Amino acid sequence: MSQMPDFVSIREVGPRDGLQNEEPIPTDAKVRLLDALSSTGVRRIEAVSFVHPKAIPQMADADEVWQRVARAPGVRYSALVPNSRGAQRALDAGFGEIEVVVSVSDTHNRRNVNRSTGESLDDIAELIDLLHGAGAQAEVVVATSFGCPYEGDVDPRRVAAIIDRVVADGADRVAFGDTTGMATPRRVRELLTEVRDRHAHIPVLLHFHNTRGTALANMLTALDLGVTEFDTSVGGLGGCPYAPGASGNLATEEAVHMLHDMGIDTGIDLDALLEVAELAERLVGRQLPSGVLRAGPRTRLTPLPTP
Repeated sequence: MSQMPDFVSIREVGPRDGLQNEEPIPTDAKVRLLDALSSTGVRRIEAVSFVHPKAIPQMADADEVWQRVARAPGVRYSALVPNSRGAQRALDAGFGEIEVVVSVSDTHNRRNVNRSTGESLDDIAELIDLLHGAGAQAEVVVATSFGCPYEGDVDPRRVAAIIDRVVADGADRVAFGDTTGMATPRRVRELLTEVRDRHAHIPVLLHFHNTRGTALANMLTALDLGVTEFDTSVGGLGGCPYAPGASGNLATEEAVHMLHDMGIDTGIDLDALLEVAELAERLVGRQLPSGVLRAGPRTRLTPLPTP
């Protein structure tokens, strides 16, 4: 195993990715969750998405939520958009970090945003120009990077070809989404090797779902390969409305628990985070999948000395 990093950047996606797969909750509850997360020490939060309310009704109040959030100093907030129209809404709302999603799988892309992968890539090229013209950063999130619920296995070379295109079009960063939880350490290693052989300079973030219980193993593999940026979701909230059977994201508190015990800093207060996970359970009205949330003793981990 290679040298582990001293610090890992966690982007909390519960308020967007997490809540979009739940029954809609009131705007007040969304604001409360966002504000609570902002006080845990997490430095990046995906706050909302600007999508058509008929497609994702859970995000219909994105503008109001964002207007009411108490934005904490030192926290970077971002928004997800499906296309240029959503990007303009995000810019109008004042976001400077914007993510746009495209699926490797053409079938999933049509289910997700009602257009082919090629059509989305053409729109993303224009979207990147739009964002850069407004002084904002563009991150391209590549969904179904490790497998598709409709098309099955995904060749890493297909993913790398999409990265070729978006990097050429000016993307500032890329992220790889394990939309269905099909990722395993082998798939993570193969994909990252393929992409980094072609684009060693581009910042990379990984987004794992825990459908098959491999999310922490996948994170550890990515850490070993030098990745230091990950999406996680408080309580393990999340899923994908267009990926049947996909369960929640890697729980933020599970990731932080493991990282801190390995001596890797995240800047996050795990006790405070666990309180927010309990809040999230109350707000959505069901028990969340996080194991750390119900395990004890809670935190105050003392990492083993380095041999």
